[in-house]
Amino acid sequence: MHAHPDGPMRAVPDSPQSVAPAVCIDAAHDLEINQCATHLRLLVAVGFAMTLLSASLAFNWWNGLSDYDTTVGYAGVAVFGLITGRLIWMLPAERGPVVIVTPYGIRDLRIGNEFLLWESIAEVSTEQLRGRRMIVLTPTPGLQRQLRCIRAKIGYMSGDKSLGVQDDRIVIRPDGLATDFETLLCACRDCHAASDSRTALRRDSDQGSQDLVALGSGAQGLAVQAS
Repeated sequence: MHAHPDGPMRAVPDSPQSVAPAVCIDAAHDLEINQCATHLRLLVAVGFAMTLLSASLAFNWWNGLSDYDTTVGYAGVAVFGLITGRLIWMLPAERGPVVIVTPYGIRDLRIGNEFLLWESIAEVSTEQLRGRRMIVLTPTPGLQRQLRCIRAKIGYMSGDKSLGVQDDRIVIRPDGLATDFETLLCACRDCHAASDSRTALRRDSDQGSQDLVALGSGAQGLAVQAS
């Protein structure tokens, strides 16, 4: 799962005001985010209006139209009709959630089908590009190698070798989602922090088990020497 933003990105230093959550996120529950229905429905209405206007040109509903106007009308019906149909297919009622944040990982279906575990994310940060804020996930070296292999394979199969040479960061854009930036950022950071806590507890538990094994081995050795 990877996104490569157009143009250079400008880092935005984190501050207490920028990370204040819009709502309180419970890291123990999943957060499923759909696309913004209002935004998509507005685009569908615009697309339908443009298709209707193009049809009026194509079928000469107005008198005095030239052959050029008719050709433009047919082209508009084809283009705007396809766009409107795709927008209708993308409506949240039919497509379901596009971004899923769970205590164990995150998936953004807009940029890939991979489910990324929080354990494979080294850092959750924010950046700004052309006035729009976005969430940036920095993968661990192991995940970076895995993503490079996936992109290289896709580039080889599609014949586009440029797909294998991209930025190693993962960008989650809140544009078009039925949530605000702060809520999505808070959910990602809370789940990532909870995953770090679980990893630390598991590491301490493993270390404690190793110490007990070593202590038992040492006691057994002393018992053998004493006998």
